[in-house]
Amino acid sequence: MINYSRRTYFLKGVPKGLETLKDPSSRNMTPGLYPGLLLLLLLPGSEETCPSICLCVSDAVICSSSGLSKLPLSVPSFSTTLDLSHNHLSWLGPGSFKRMPRLENLRMAHNQLSSMGIGVFHNASGLRHLDLSSNKLQVVEQHYFQGLWRLEELLLYNNKIAQVESSTLIGLSSLKKAYFSLNQITHFPFFSIQDHSHPFLTMLDLSSNRMSRLPWEDVKALPRLVQRGLYLHNNSLICDCSMYSVFWHWDLRGYESLKDFTDEHTCTILGDQRGSIRFLRYTRFFQNCSMEKAVSQPLTVLLSNVLVSEGRRVRLDCQTSLSSTDLSFTWLSPSKGYITEDSINDTLISLFPNGTLEIQAAKVNDSGLYVCTAVDIKQALNATREVNVTVLLPAAESFNTGYTTLLGCVVTMISILVYLYLTPCRCSCCKQPKPPVIPIATYDPSTLTSVFSPSARDQSKIQTNKHVAFMEPMLSEEGTQWTLES
Repeated sequence: MINYSRRTYFLKGVPKGLETLKDPSSRNMTPGLYPGLLLLLLLPGSEETCPSICLCVSDAVICSSSGLSKLPLSVPSFSTTLDLSHNHLSWLGPGSFKRMPRLENLRMAHNQLSSMGIGVFHNASGLRHLDLSSNKLQVVEQHYFQGLWRLEELLLYNNKIAQVESSTLIGLSSLKKAYFSLNQITHFPFFSIQDHSHPFLTMLDLSSNRMSRLPWEDVKALPRLVQRGLYLHNNSLICDCSMYSVFWHWDLRGYESLKDFTDEHTCTILGDQRGSIRFLRYTRFFQNCSMEKAVSQPLTVLLSNVLVSEGRRVRLDCQTSLSSTDLSFTWLSPSKGYITEDSINDTLISLFPNGTLEIQAAKVNDSGLYVCTAVDIKQALNATREVNVTVLLPAAESFNTGYTTLLGCVVTMISILVYLYLTPCRCSCCKQPKPPVIPIATYDPSTLTSVFSPSARDQSKIQTNKHVAFMEPMLSEEGTQWTLES
């Protein structure tokens, strides 16, 4: 409503603090600002208001536990977090979040979602965290997450999911964690997860589902990081050698997914739930299974360390658990790559038929981890041996104690000779003249009188007991020099 008589304007939907605008002619209004601001507020879709049933803090909009059955009509477009959890939302239509291009976190847990339309996340490709847990989804269709190439965490646990379509995860190249636990999944598209398609995926939680038989070849082909973070406990797996072999090797490698849930990994004998066993603790049922046949990745059986001095010959054996005599061997060296009998082009390296690798003159750059792979082609078995080689530089030769003592004696003798023959000469031929001794004049009062006025009696005393006084030269009044002597 605009009241022209009072020169005050009230605009519906204007954020708090801008409801009342002063007359453009007011002194407190900056010239030229009012028309632009009024035009901005009257533009359609420019409202940046917070829904009355939500709480808006900075760039987060919190509408949880608000009794919503539909999405709020107006949400600030600059929001990065939207919390719609604990409501009654049952469906998401196309472009539900197209007015929120900066959205990064969407929480919709504990709703009634059973399906989603095509293009739900159109114009919301910046989404990184999506929580759809505790809903009523039954099928995860391949179009649900189209365009979410930045998505890092996907939470779908505690739904009623029985099927995950094969292309569901394709395109989620930034995905790190995916949670599908507490559902009714019987089959999962493991083949759609590869190194180039999901390079950052480190956790795939499929625990507490209804999977009985898995495509173990596809499981073994998963990237190593995915295998390390694959959770399969609390499923209805059927006990067989293929299943046990995969878990046995994962347990051997110390994967946390097995260590943390050892007792929850069970399998059933012939599919009978009453014959369920904890196969990671009780392994007697699988004693006749061949672990090497079921696993395509080599198993490290031995690890040893070898120390050798530079220039010495070193031999590395390839002893593994394989006992067949018809084996082929391949070595992987840190400096020369793969080494086989047919590929050796270095005369200093030899590979013997029993797999022993010989380096005739080891060098410092030959240090590192050497891996030998033994393959039994007939039985489709393989095993590896790892040897850590360290080439040491030769130690510097130390001085012999006898030579050290002799050297000390020679130095001592030379020092003595230098002292004797190079000190100042003491013979008469090389004596230097001594500086003249200047006697110190003494003055005796008793003799001073006899010097200047001698008497006959005093003369005799001077003859018997002479005192000589040396005086400095004196000048007479005429300028002549004279001295006194006695």
